Amino acid sequence: MPTALITGATAGLGAAFARHLAAEAYSLVLVARDELRLAKTADQLKLRYGVSVEVLPADLSTEEGLARVESRLREGVDLLVNNAGFGNAGHFPDVPVANEVRMLKVHCEAVLRLTLAALPGMRERDRGAIVNVASVAAFFTRGTYSASKAWVVNFSESAATTVGPRIRVMALCPGFVRTEFHQRASMDSSGIPWFLWLKADDVVRAAMRDLAVGRRVSVPDLRYKLIVAIGRLIPRGLQAMVSQRIGR
Repeated sequence: MPTALITGATAGLGAAFARHLAAEAYSLVLVARDELRLAKTADQLKLRYGVSVEVLPADLSTEEGLARVESRLREGVDLLVNNAGFGNAGHFPDVPVANEVRMLKVHCEAVLRLTLAALPGMRERDRGAIVNVASVAAFFTRGTYSASKAWVVNFSESAATTVGPRIRVMALCPGFVRTEFHQRASMDSSGIPWFLWLKADDVVRAAMRDLAVGRRVSVPDLRYKLIVAIGRLIPRGLQAMVSQRIGR
């Protein structure tokens, strides 16, 4: 059975990845900060899908947490899903610098280090895949969140060109997804039009299809493909204005 390690695995896209991969008979390593929630999630997946589930409590904004996950990845996995992430309440430059640095630690440093920890084993076996969860926000100017996700996209595309044809690296760039993300960040999502919301399970299915055919950047759903395509044609200043009106 192949093994997948998923960060931020107890909610939202991380939990959807866990369900999807368990249904595909993957053994799972679930990473998140909340140990009790991890254990509950693992028990549910074992009961429903009959797969092996390992839990690894870790805070990826800390050196200790990162080192724990790096160590597990060096033991070998077939698929790494770098999903952990969050948004800050408030807008740049009013967010405390410590919060901004923590975001960069989780969105950028953790993605870099965990990718580097997983790759040696994948290259030795000449197979493997890494999905780095970014966002449609990566293609627009919207504060430090979009800046960090732009790094994830650029990094993923760059890594994909150097790791070899049998190891796939892909940036997943969903739009607004019905998860706990906005509530956790105390963000008001009431201004987001209903037709822009996606379901987490649909996003994961689209992501895994794109990974299977070797895409380096996955933008699930035709609506968001059109938004990204149009966004590339309009001036950055107008992008920023529209983004501010729609919401984070």
